[in-house]
Amino acid sequence: MGIGELDREAHVPEVTGAAAAPRTLAEALRARGDEGLAALLRARPDLLNPVPNDLTQLATRAGTRGSVVRALERLDRFALQTAEALAVAPDPAPYSVLLGLLAGDEGDPEIEAALPGAVTLLREQAMLWGEDDRLRLVRTARELLAPSAQHPSPTGLGPTVAEATSGMSPGRVQEIIAAAGLPATHDPVSAVAALTGLFTDGARMGALLDTAAPEALAVLDRLVWGPPYGEVTANPAPPVRWLRDRGLLLPVSARTMVLPREVALHLRGGRAHRTPEPTAPVLSVRREYRPQVVDSAAAGQAQLALATVEELLKSWDRGGPQVLRAGGLSVRDLKRTAAALDVTEETASFWLELCYAAGLLASDGQADERYAPTPAYDDWLDLPPAERWALLVTPWLTATRTAGLVGGQDAKGRALSALGPDLDRAPAPEVRHRVLTLLATLPPGSAADPETLFARLRWERPLRGAAQSRAEDPAARPAAAPTDLRSRLARWTLAEAELLGLTGRGALSGPARALLNLPLAEAADAGEPGGGVELSVAAGRAATLLAPLLPEAVDHVLLQADLTAVAPGPLRRPLADALAVLADVESKGGATVYRFTPGSVRRALDSGRTATDLHEFLKAHSRTPVPQPLAYLVDDVARRHGHLRVGAASAYVRCDDDTVLGEILADRRSASLGLRKLAPTVLAAQADPASLLEGLRSMGYAPAAESAAGDVLVTRADAYRTSARTAPVPVPDGPPAPDATLLGAAVKAIRAGDRAATAVRREPAAPTAAGTLPRTSAAETLATVQAAAMTGSAVWIGYVNAEGAASQRVIAPVRVEGGFVTGYDHTADEVRTYPLHRITGVAELADDQV
Repeated sequence: MGIGELDREAHVPEVTGAAAAPRTLAEALRARGDEGLAALLRARPDLLNPVPNDLTQLATRAGTRGSVVRALERLDRFALQTAEALAVAPDPAPYSVLLGLLAGDEGDPEIEAALPGAVTLLREQAMLWGEDDRLRLVRTARELLAPSAQHPSPTGLGPTVAEATSGMSPGRVQEIIAAAGLPATHDPVSAVAALTGLFTDGARMGALLDTAAPEALAVLDRLVWGPPYGEVTANPAPPVRWLRDRGLLLPVSARTMVLPREVALHLRGGRAHRTPEPTAPVLSVRREYRPQVVDSAAAGQAQLALATVEELLKSWDRGGPQVLRAGGLSVRDLKRTAAALDVTEETASFWLELCYAAGLLASDGQADERYAPTPAYDDWLDLPPAERWALLVTPWLTATRTAGLVGGQDAKGRALSALGPDLDRAPAPEVRHRVLTLLATLPPGSAADPETLFARLRWERPLRGAAQSRAEDPAARPAAAPTDLRSRLARWTLAEAELLGLTGRGALSGPARALLNLPLAEAADAGEPGGGVELSVAAGRAATLLAPLLPEAVDHVLLQADLTAVAPGPLRRPLADALAVLADVESKGGATVYRFTPGSVRRALDSGRTATDLHEFLKAHSRTPVPQPLAYLVDDVARRHGHLRVGAASAYVRCDDDTVLGEILADRRSASLGLRKLAPTVLAAQADPASLLEGLRSMGYAPAAESAAGDVLVTRADAYRTSARTAPVPVPDGPPAPDATLLGAAVKAIRAGDRAATAVRREPAAPTAAGTLPRTSAAETLATVQAAAMTGSAVWIGYVNAEGAASQRVIAPVRVEGGFVTGYDHTADEVRTYPLHRITGVAELADDQV
């Protein structure tokens, strides 16, 4: 159906009566109720931008190429197969013909049961219209799905006999029907019809094929399921010649033959698809666990996720790696981060992208741009563990940035880096939510088989993943990895959900159910409905469920004689911060092991602590006595700490003990520092203070930095932070889904506009062209609206707004004064005021429309 046809239909009076069949898509939409229109706008939100003026405009917009492509991408496999079958069926097609194309000549109970639902879905989404005896696929969808030489159909069918013989000479057509055993006709049209009738008659077609040689049947077998085109030589083999002479193969060029659609359907038993899929693949269970085991495993992963994020951002407290010129993190820095976290590079990319999506990490925006934690990270640290977890999983669920792409290449061959551009994939949030929802359909404690999960996702949106995958570099994917985007997103979702603690051992946890607004296991058994609340509220409920499962923070450690301390659980915030300065983390797990070294003790002294402070700290927070080796280590480092002082000259070193300075000068390792003695207690250096400090520490000394006034510079644990930054905004996957309020208002406005557009006007004295607005003078316009205000009747006006947009409206004037008319606008369903000089014309409504 073309746009012009829809425009002409705008001025046709509405056909009444239940038996009247719609002639256009606009008429079919006009026959719907408000709920039907709301369902269409909900399924295809792009039709709402902007809100159509009337149903004719809505139908026109629903038939545009961009909107139809988006609608096709959101169809499941069987609904898409139904549309593909309609594209190769006659237009219009009875329901029985459509059923035959899908179920075949022998029938299929599953297809017979599923087809009404698919037809209803296509009709609700305005992809087809008409009654069951005259089903019509919208023209744009037919053009997209119908087979052609340039765009083969997924059905594998070729052109019809009429299409394939359209350029053939009449004499050649007569030769074909004669070879097929048909009587000669007087014109090519009847000849093509006779040949089509032969190919669609099962008995006669079977008799014709019985006379074919086995080699000829083998040729047909190779073409029957597509592609239907084959190359031939200038002198084809006898089996091919036999098929060509009888029209079973028709030429499309000098070297190419095609199998006509009617012949292929006969050989297929009437099926348009080799493998119709009327039902979704069943999601199978790989293994079952007790729900308590799943929740415990998920809680352990959640605790590990919090520790990993904290460790990552704490390592960047003084400023992280530099930002690449093109944006993102370099491969070398990513490897360093992965080594520091003791994870793979793929997992490190996920944690980096998660921190970025949560607004905890950003670039500082300086000239020498670096990554660093944001101020939001400090606020995040002050929250309880369960709430911190909720603030990580909520942005992950809605983020479009996809960490799994890191390390691959885009369509132009450019490398994709962590935290860099081009990592957004709009379907990611929908796939994540769908994967978790499918896991929730299994019994509690059940882990899904990934392959059946991927198959289910491909069935639900067969076109979405394929379209995205073609836009990327296939060579960048591992050979064993899924090729379609939705399967790859699903694979990454399963791994990331396990890392975050949304799943435990592959099964969905109770807190994850709450996050998805799904009923918990106990509520589901009781028949209670799900949530339907906002994501932030659902995240709060999930955090409440997770909190009892997380281990309680402890306020003590166990000091060991081998200069280590064991934290038997997560440490409380002040203790964890202080211990992170005093010791280095040696191993993580259920119990974290810290190791005390001269460097770590010096770091604590640099932060302003004294030896006495450290002894008191260890004594207060250890459940075991402070081991003597640890006490000796603290005293020994403290005794040497600050014995040397480094300041800025370029740099200098001063020490009260001139023998120490002599040792430094005599040490070969100090040659790179460019030291020379200025006084018995002062050495000057060519290196800067930071390099001098680092060099002396590498030689085994414990120098302290000092200010220009000679005071020791205390290095506090206060970290470098970026300025306030917002988290990245997800890239929308098309227009947002409209809420109930917007849908109600849109349907009301469309209905009102349609009433104005289809209202029957009283014929003017001077005839006007069909479909044009009657032009009236200013005096006639004023007189007509004044009369309507006095009688309380409605009139039809043409109006041009300040932007020059013309529209037609039905108004009931109530007041005319000062060059303005005020009245009830039936189109907008509200009282409005219009300048008279912007009204192009006015006409009275017909008597039966008043």
